[in-house]
Amino acid sequence: MRQLLLFVAALTAGVGTQTSLAQETKKGDKAIIGTIERLDPRFDELIPKDAQLEKIAEGFIWTEGAVWFKPGKCLLFSDIPNNVVVKWEQGKGTSEFLKPSGYTGAKPRGGKAGDEPGSNGLFVDAQGRLHLCEHGDRRVTRIEKDGKKTILADNYMGKKLNSPNDLALHPNGDVYFTDPPYGLEKGAKRELDFTGVYRISGKDGTVSLVSKSLSPNGIALSPDAKKLYVTHGGSWMVFPVNEDGSTGEGKVFVSPKQWKLAPAKGGGVDGMKCDAKGNVFATGPGGVCVIAPDGTLLGRFLTGDRTANLCFGGEDGQTLFVCVNHRIGMVRTTTKGIGW
Repeated sequence: MRQLLLFVAALTAGVGTQTSLAQETKKGDKAIIGTIERLDPRFDELIPKDAQLEKIAEGFIWTEGAVWFKPGKCLLFSDIPNNVVVKWEQGKGTSEFLKPSGYTGAKPRGGKAGDEPGSNGLFVDAQGRLHLCEHGDRRVTRIEKDGKKTILADNYMGKKLNSPNDLALHPNGDVYFTDPPYGLEKGAKRELDFTGVYRISGKDGTVSLVSKSLSPNGIALSPDAKKLYVTHGGSWMVFPVNEDGSTGEGKVFVSPKQWKLAPAKGGGVDGMKCDAKGNVFATGPGGVCVIAPDGTLLGRFLTGDRTANLCFGGEDGQTLFVCVNHRIGMVRTTTKGIGW
């Protein structure tokens, strides 16, 4: 999820309670990332009035794929250029969880911004198994409870995938993932002439197309698993999901242009998650956009920096973790993620 489409220049002045650029500030011994913009009363039901996005980790090249790992009671996230999954534990800080995370080739890659061979999107299923989108090895994998890795998808109709980017899991075991080219090595040959959204059957492992007409990136399921949200360039699409996991025709869910936002630095339409109430927490113009199921923008976390992904976590699922460029932020909410 590297090529973030920033909308600063395209957004016209309009709705908003604050337009100042979000900066990192100190509050006691805490570093606070950005500010919060409240646009709809429903936002106050999700985010406490005194909430602030606190920096909990930094020093990475490009953070992505945050997921709460219940078996370890910890946060996991990808540092893609460094080809590593990092673990964060409350009171203990960060440590290496998995390396290599997405590239096992003989030719050295990574270690610098712009070269992204490692894992990107991460997801943990109900059995506690970690799923990974592996850029460099161009596949979707799962780490079993015994530590062995299972390849779930590395091709479509015999042609190598581009660089799987993000994923979402259906309760029936189906895996949906996006496959843009952002993690390919410079000069690498693509075998597919499109960027697809795919479904891996939980029953037999068959890989099928959801769409081949999008420029996809982030992906997420609604709490009832009846809607599949997918980014498409600078907007969000939504696909109906049938009981068996198959999908119908997609349509535009919302485009930031229709909100007529005041300009705000940072953000990027990238990763997203739904809360248990069906609200969409999505990285977008300015940082993180909180969107009601009807498409209304309720409020924003204005991070003032490139913002790639997020997840809910903690023991009660009420902590929101945000990947902000080389940092990780955390904020307590009054909503919670799916599965708590």
